[in-house]
Amino acid sequence: MTEFIPASAATVATPGSDTTFRCGYVAIVGRPNVGKSTLMNTLIGAKVSITSRKAQTTRHRITGINTVADAQFIYVDTPGFQTRHAHALNKTLNKTVNNTLTSSDVVLFVIEAGIFGTADQQVLDLIPNNVPCILVINKADHVKDKAVLLPFVQKIAAKRDFFAIVPVSAKLRFQLDNLQTEIKRVLPENPPIFGEDDITDRSEKFLAAEIVREKLFRLVGDELPYTSTVVIEKFEQEGNLRRIFAAILVERDTQKSMVIGQKGSRLKEISTQSRLDMEKLFDAPVYLEIWVKVKSGWADNEAGLRAYGYE
Repeated sequence: MTEFIPASAATVATPGSDTTFRCGYVAIVGRPNVGKSTLMNTLIGAKVSITSRKAQTTRHRITGINTVADAQFIYVDTPGFQTRHAHALNKTLNKTVNNTLTSSDVVLFVIEAGIFGTADQQVLDLIPNNVPCILVINKADHVKDKAVLLPFVQKIAAKRDFFAIVPVSAKLRFQLDNLQTEIKRVLPENPPIFGEDDITDRSEKFLAAEIVREKLFRLVGDELPYTSTVVIEKFEQEGNLRRIFAAILVERDTQKSMVIGQKGSRLKEISTQSRLDMEKLFDAPVYLEIWVKVKSGWADNEAGLRAYGYE
């Protein structure tokens, strides 16, 4: 059933009307930079998937868990499906997207309000017909003339039999409760898979690497090649204190200098912001050291990809 849900007419489940517990995997897919990671972080109420303006920030299958009284939503943030580059890294990331789609109970197909291009269509074509799909139109707050949005929604609705269509703003949390209500309607009846307090199935070591990579992309920006990555070389816990030693891998010496900055100023800022985010997420003190190393060609080498956690 294709359904357009304006803010004033969304269906809201009555608390206690369905005592059956529902649990399932919800894949979040879309082209790069439509706000998939922000959407998942806001839905679960914690930052487990990194965000930046740089395309293809998400490189791994990130799971975010939100448990309520009668349901457990297991959200899976995926890399944006990439068509621009053909090296081994992007082939691996696209494989991750495909595998996630075939193993999920529900798919959230995320697009940007008023924009639907070839890259969006390519992602839509990947979604299996036998998996319920909800169209999520993100950044709806960016469309000032709401009369323009309805024809756009109708145009996209004709492309597939969507279970529901929900305009949202992940950043402003607009309509996310309505989105979650629609997801719950189609989740299978299952007992919970994770504990009620779990927010992700990823380790603290993995999350630490992701936080450093986010700060790297945010503070260095477009100057830095997309293939740069972060490896945690040592992760130790002494009581409540985490001691973390990380390496930023770049392709060339010039990029190493770029990351370090004048008199080490940029690397210091990356380290400070990373440590503060880790302390917030882990709710514990963190000692962090970061080095920058040159490792050429790792992104186009399958053995190198496996060594750095890309499957």
